[in-house]
Parts: sequence; structure tokens; C-alpha cells
Amino acid sequence: MTTGQLVLPTAYLPPISWFAQLCMGEPVIMEQYEHFHKQTIRNRCTIDAPNGVLNLTVPIDKSNFSAGAKCLMKDVRISYREDWQHQHWNAIQSSYFNSPFFEYLQDDFRPIYQQHWTYLMDLNEALIAKCCELIDIQPLLSRSDDFIPKTSSLTLHPSSFTPHPYYQVFAYKHGFQPDLSIIDLIFNLGPESLLYLHKL
Repeated sequence: MTTGQLVLPTAYLPPISWFAQLCMGEPVIMEQYEHFHKQTIRNRCTIDAPNGVLNLTVPIDKSNFSAGAKCLMKDVRISYREDWQHQHWNAIQSSYFNSPFFEYLQDDFRPIYQQHWTYLMDLNEALIAKCCELIDIQPLLSRSDDFIPKTSSLTLHPSSFTPHPYYQVFAYKHGFQPDLSIIDLIFNLGPESLLYLHKL
């Protein structure tokens, strides 16, 4: 890896700290040759729901993991044994229906949840691209050509990351929830999301 590049794991509707790194102006490489890790941002995001923080997890097709074998991120397939897209979209609607910008931006996300995605990385990239478009950033994103050791990559939560409170729909019930999915910032701050990210 050359100097001035960030290496990040792929992520499903990534946390704000992940997006803050995209605003650093350096090329970003998404690692696709690492092994899939369960219960991480690779296939799970966290949103601010009416009853508190809620994890939304994209189910993984376990056929690639037969006999305990590990699977590279680029080969991880999505399972459709359950209607997770409908469940996730309903959860997002119920959580952000009353946010300032959901009414205006929901149609940007809805088609992504109506499309059949085979690979997790493709779904993640489509959502990341949509969020970049709405935030108005044009990061230089690419996939890794080979596995990049962690010793050569920037950690997900840099020591400089300090979340600052912003308006959240349910803060009156359970306080400010830091570092949620980027959609929490987008639906609550809209065009001011970029200003917020630059302050981190």
C-alpha cells in the first residue's frame, strides 16, 4: 500500500466514523480479500429506532462456509430465505419517518431495497455510492487487488474521531446515540451532513 491511502472494510450502511474517513481526501481501498467476520459492520448497521438502537443484519448464504471453511469478502453471497429487505426497509421507515429529510430522500434508497443482490459487497457499494451522492462527496473508492495486512491499514475508529451531538428523532427518549449508520445523519441533517463530517 502506498502512502496516503486508507484501507477500510466493506460495510452495510456504514457508521458515521467510516464516512468521516472518506472526507479526508485520500484514496480509499475497500478490502475484499479478507475473510468474512460475523457480527461486524460488513453486514450489519445500527439505527436509532423508537425503542432504542437497533441492529439490522443482512443474512449471509452459508453454503460458501461448508465444513467450517472461511470465505473471502468478495465471495460472500446474500441469503434470501427470509424477506430481510422488507424487514430492513420497514425498520428504516418506522425509525426515520418523522426525521426532517426522510420524506425527500426515501425514494433514493427504496429502489436499492427492491433489487435482488447476489453479493454482499455489491449491495454495500451501491448503498455507499448513494450516500456519497446525497452527502455530495466524490471519494476515490476502489477494491483491493490482494489482501492488505492490518499493520498497513488505518483502523476503523481513528483516535481523532470524536462524535458530536446532532438532532436525532428519539433523543428525547433515550439521549443522543453516537456513531450510528450514516443514514441517521443523512435523514436528520440532510445537506448539512457534509459540514458535520468535516468537523469530526
